[in-house]
Amino acid sequence: MRHLLKPLDLSVLEIDALLDLARDIEANREAYAHVCNGKKLATLFYEPSTRTRLSFEAAMLNLGGSVLGFQSADASSAVKGESVADTVRVVSCYADIIAMRHPKEGAPLVASQFSGVPIINAGDGGHQHPTQTLTDLLTIRSLTGRLGDMTVGLCGDLKFGRTVHSLINALIRYPGIRLILISPQELRVPGYIREDVLKGNHIPFEEVDRLDEAIPQLDILYMTRVQKERFFNEEDYIRLKDSYILTEKKLEQAKKDMYVLHPLPRVNEIAVEVDNDPRAAYFRQAQYGVYVRMALIMTLLGVKKPC
Repeated sequence: MRHLLKPLDLSVLEIDALLDLARDIEANREAYAHVCNGKKLATLFYEPSTRTRLSFEAAMLNLGGSVLGFQSADASSAVKGESVADTVRVVSCYADIIAMRHPKEGAPLVASQFSGVPIINAGDGGHQHPTQTLTDLLTIRSLTGRLGDMTVGLCGDLKFGRTVHSLINALIRYPGIRLILISPQELRVPGYIREDVLKGNHIPFEEVDRLDEAIPQLDILYMTRVQKERFFNEEDYIRLKDSYILTEKKLEQAKKDMYVLHPLPRVNEIAVEVDNDPRAAYFRQAQYGVYVRMALIMTLLGVKKPC
């Protein structure tokens, strides 16, 4: 039995195989419509989610399985004081696989130690979000035809953004990756990522505080929200907030084949006018999330690809 708690739980070969399966599912959806007949997915979401929870549910339903679970801690026995370990022990009796989101870092790891079925980390605090990373990798590979030899810009809240942390760990395993980290000083990547992950693996990167400085160099621009509450004072937020809004005018400086990704939800960091640009890939990215989660569920359950 295997769990997916972080992107590094899968080797590069396993990730590539999973992405291949996701692309086959995209091309042959009808062939996969009943491969998980009789299987149940439990979604244990201790904090709100729209895309991740619904994409997991859609993935399992598309495979012919069924779904049970809760969508907030208030709707679970957590309000009575039940521990994650006890909840998972019980839910393991009801389901074949569990997708779990929790505000505390490491909660899915605890769950995996007590579960009788595979656990998928659907996001734990500011730590990891491996299925979003698999979605991002599938999106990049599908749009560009590769996962190496490119310059990727990560923009916004790089300190608390779990999607950013997971994506960095995954991308640096591919050759020829260069990163440009675009954020205010207050929201730069944590020191352990800068020192242990980037410098420790000799990954070329630079940190800048303005999007327009970096955008002409990028093959992929990965946007995230800059949240006002993360700043120490309102003056710094007001001074910098417009630097991290992607507009049509800023996009004019970008390569014609650069793609814009975003894990969503979007607030105001990408102007609505950008949605019509062919380089805006974030809604396609959401669709790829269903295919990659279908592939992941099949892989962890040991379900074979249909003949």
